[in-house]
Amino acid sequence: MAESKPTVAIISLGDMGSGLARLLTAQNYPVTTNVSGRSPNTQSRAVAAGAAILPTDVDLVSSASLILSVVPPRDAMATAQRVLDAITALPEPRTAPLYFADMNAISPSSLQKIAALFDAVTTDTLRFIDGSILGGPPAPPSKTSTSTSNEAEDKRYESWNRPLLPTSGPFSVASVSPHLAAVLNARHISPDLGAASGLKMCFASLGKGFAAIAVQAVTTAKRLGVLDDLRSALAEKSPWTLERVEKSVVTMAPKAYRWVREMEEISETHAGVVEGDGVFAPEYIFKGAAEVFRLVAEDTVLGQEKVGKRERGRNADEVADAVLDGVREKRRKKCEE
Repeated sequence: MAESKPTVAIISLGDMGSGLARLLTAQNYPVTTNVSGRSPNTQSRAVAAGAAILPTDVDLVSSASLILSVVPPRDAMATAQRVLDAITALPEPRTAPLYFADMNAISPSSLQKIAALFDAVTTDTLRFIDGSILGGPPAPPSKTSTSTSNEAEDKRYESWNRPLLPTSGPFSVASVSPHLAAVLNARHISPDLGAASGLKMCFASLGKGFAAIAVQAVTTAKRLGVLDDLRSALAEKSPWTLERVEKSVVTMAPKAYRWVREMEEISETHAGVVEGDGVFAPEYIFKGAAEVFRLVAEDTVLGQEKVGKRERGRNADEVADAVLDGVREKRRKKCEE
């Protein structure tokens, strides 16, 4: 008889969380979530991903072996506290270990603060994992394998396009199940809490930092009337950069609101705010990048965009126009005050 697979709870089922849920359910892992009070989009994603929707967080923590926290950076601390409150509210203490993996885009210092919350809980069944996610949401293969052998079925996940999930600290996803770690593409990189979060910050510095630069470049080029010339020059001298610019400014729009805090967390990481050994002052680069994404999220129509339901900002020209219109409207309102 095959050994039962551990239940994985995911908070919350946004674009990434629902992708992880689909990957796990495709491999026959039970996945649960609680979408009480969440938007209809989140609720429909949970159903589509095959997750079992539980009515309360108490139900969530009582049935799961592993909880993956996959939320915007600004919600990481509150989500951790939400799980701890549910554990406190359990009618009977857990006897089996419960692993909580903070997979969010936060600085090592923020991660340490969350870990301290778990350290304060007097139970040896609660175990904390520092985690991160590098890459986009899991996506199934374009063609389904026709093999039906047990071995092939057990390794269907290998054909998926999966992000890398580095973890660190005294516990890992493999502590829950080595097979689960393989499915999630989770790799333990260090026994130290903060290592996985730090890696995420450095990784995101390059990708999302580039997106902030690209937004500024195409918007200013459009304002100066040279956006087509910029495209032509990049196509001739750096076609890879042109492709990346076009893609990054378009995909950024529905995520800009969550990237504001992520840029601030990156800034704290580079500055070594808590550790005191950083090289770069907080005001360097990424505080500015945070303001670029804040402008997009709060002052333009692009802030209303949703992943999978795009209406505006579908190319670099539209993104530039939206940013320019947003800035002009903001200035107009300020003049009327």
